Amino acid sequence: MGGRGLSRLRFGKRGSRLLPILCALMACAALLALLFVDLIESWVTAMGMSALQPHAGIIPPQILPATRPEEFLLMPSPLVCQRAKPYLITMVTSASANQRARQAIRDTWGGQVEVRGLRVMTLFIVGVATDPGLGKLLIEEAREKGDLIQGRFLDTYSNLTLKTLALLGWARRFCPQAHFMAKVDDDVLFNPSALLHFLNKSHNPYEQGDLYLGRVHLHVAPDRDPDSKHYLPSGAYPSSVFPDYCSGTAYVLSRSALLKISLAASASPLSTPLPPEDVFVGLCAKAAGVLPSHCPLFSGGPAVPYGRCCYQTMVSIHKVSPREMMQYWTDVHSPPPCTWLSQRASLGMCKVRAMLGLALGLA
Repeated sequence: MGGRGLSRLRFGKRGSRLLPILCALMACAALLALLFVDLIESWVTAMGMSALQPHAGIIPPQILPATRPEEFLLMPSPLVCQRAKPYLITMVTSASANQRARQAIRDTWGGQVEVRGLRVMTLFIVGVATDPGLGKLLIEEAREKGDLIQGRFLDTYSNLTLKTLALLGWARRFCPQAHFMAKVDDDVLFNPSALLHFLNKSHNPYEQGDLYLGRVHLHVAPDRDPDSKHYLPSGAYPSSVFPDYCSGTAYVLSRSALLKISLAASASPLSTPLPPEDVFVGLCAKAAGVLPSHCPLFSGGPAVPYGRCCYQTMVSIHKVSPREMMQYWTDVHSPPPCTWLSQRASLGMCKVRAMLGLALGLA
């Protein structure tokens, strides 16, 4: 009896010594998870992505339909890319009435012409305004700014897929020398410097493959609710799940991926109603044998709360108003610069707060 009591006493002392060690190990693990939450997210997403076999029946590029200047009501000079020679061209999808959003982009990230020693260029694409007065304002804006492309389709939410088709065709025809094209919505705070840092760190810029990069959505089912703006009946898309695709808020295509996806888009019959634009690009990517690549530095899921060092690291933040865009851009680029550790910690906190907001229904 005395021996058992002595052994319990010894175990209790040993347990009391182990408890602080276990707590310290758990704290270290939590800290590492916080600092490398983006890598964990990438690994989890990669594990859930569908396998894709390259498509063997792709149409040869020589029969790619030509894109002519007359297909656009407004556009910069057809030689704009030959003169600027951009490494990265960003095509911003914008509604005709969103002049304030376009100006905020011009005054912040879209006003950059050289980033990390590489040439960049930003253009906006709109549709036909239903208001004649707004149409006249677009003509004046195009003449004054020289960065506006207008396609021959009504500027409505249901025509976003047509807008994406137009921008793919324009970039393919008039800017084939760009190494990368980014498609970005006009409520997105985009960070070309963070993107080019990621690309140069992750890929050899002189040995590009088919890059289709963004925030990948996995195993999304079509919306069968007739009252939803994303409604897609089974007659238009019979499968129960979409292929993996990048969020349409912002994604990046390499030169070869742009050509292949644009080719597949030109060859694809358009259903009625049209699928959401990012889903359509994902379908065309699958048809072209181009795999999406997930990057945790793109938003497109839960809203990412503001953090100065976090926003320095992120490539894209969506749902940003023109006023917020001006405010955040100024703050992010004001001294002092963020250290590597502060960037990692801030990014981890942003991600955790975004996930908590989503779980609590606040996002």
